[in-house]
Amino acid sequence: MKVDDSPHAATRIDKWLWAARFFKTRSLATQAVDRGRVLCNDARVKPARDVRPGDLVSVDNGSTRWEVRVKAIAEVRGSAPVAQSLYEETPASIQARADESERRRLFQEPAAQMHGRPTKRDRRRLGGVGE
Repeated sequence: MKVDDSPHAATRIDKWLWAARFFKTRSLATQAVDRGRVLCNDARVKPARDVRPGDLVSVDNGSTRWEVRVKAIAEVRGSAPVAQSLYEETPASIQARADESERRRLFQEPAAQMHGRPTKRDRRRLGGVGE
């Protein structure tokens, strides 16, 4: 796999997101860019926009948000260690992901104590219809 970290290297942002393993398929990466879930240097972009080393890319794949600095360009998808060498996550992004993970860990789902279909008493406690 050819990885290019020279300043003049460039590739389409959807191809880079796929090669860096933010999305499983290139079409998913293209859809995310079209929907505005990917920002390059704090601006909405189109899938054909070239990304270069040094660019700041914000990625929201639905479950997780990253803010990364592009370190290198790859035209094809490779192994996970190679994909991780294509970018460097910002410290603010690392902290935000850790905070979100902790919040999810501590959040107690209200319906977690219930098993199966709620009884009439359970429905009354929930403040449902028919009180």
